[in-house]
Amino acid sequence: MDQQRSTAARVRYHHRHPKRVRVIIEPVTSRIRVPADPIKPSAGRHQQDLGLGVGSDWLQDGWIYPAISHLQWLELIGASCLKSSKSNTIVLSGLSGSGKTILFYQLRDGSSHQGTVTSMEHNNDTFVLHSELERKGKIKPVHVVDVPGHARLKPKLDEFLPQAAGVVFVVDAQDFLSSMQAAAEYLYDILTKATVVKKRIPVLIFCNKTDKVTAHSKEFIKKQLEKEVNKLRESRNAISSADITDEVQLGVPGEAFNFSKCQNKVTVAEGAGLTGSVSEVEQFIREYVKA
Repeated sequence: MDQQRSTAARVRYHHRHPKRVRVIIEPVTSRIRVPADPIKPSAGRHQQDLGLGVGSDWLQDGWIYPAISHLQWLELIGASCLKSSKSNTIVLSGLSGSGKTILFYQLRDGSSHQGTVTSMEHNNDTFVLHSELERKGKIKPVHVVDVPGHARLKPKLDEFLPQAAGVVFVVDAQDFLSSMQAAAEYLYDILTKATVVKKRIPVLIFCNKTDKVTAHSKEFIKKQLEKEVNKLRESRNAISSADITDEVQLGVPGEAFNFSKCQNKVTVAEGAGLTGSVSEVEQFIREYVKA
């Protein structure tokens, strides 16, 4: 018998219902004999009943031979485990007042709840996106965490980033210029986290409140954030590496920074949580948390 053929299928017949059989896959060092049975079907019927769809060498003279090797079984099991363990967590981050909590409620309830006040506690819930409630079939729920943007509570972000399938960084497009530097610093801290870089966690920069007449465009916000992050990169690179604990260098040394140079994917979108214009956020979520 071939050395690679070290996994076999054992067939068990039901004593009252000969058409009911159970296949047990198990490692063996020799061939497995099909138990003698006066009402045993033919080899062809075995293949048909089991739905094996394999060649005749599978069943010859009552012997069942393996179709795949141990290594192939391990690959299948590993792929199955990886698929089942894939994260469904989306982290909402950004400065206080940027509209994270309203965005959280729009995604979950389809309502802004008449606006909200600055939150000092994180919102944490698992739900099917409100826009998908009418869809037929099984839909995978999303675990959404709204991390408060208060400076004192930023360390909370580190609790959720390791489990994140994606990060939505919310920016106030209306009041952008006054908060630009602080927003860039917060974004820089996220993009240089070792967890984000090593796991290549995607980041969506969501320019919120673009329904307002005085709001800045996503192109302007993207350009300004890249300039600010570039300044931060240059100033922090001048610090001794001994003083930097959990930070990864951004971009290419000697070249102007832009988000396309990040090791993880960074995209920019716009909308308005208060009016329910959050489709680009929903698309981002479903790109990384498959329904």
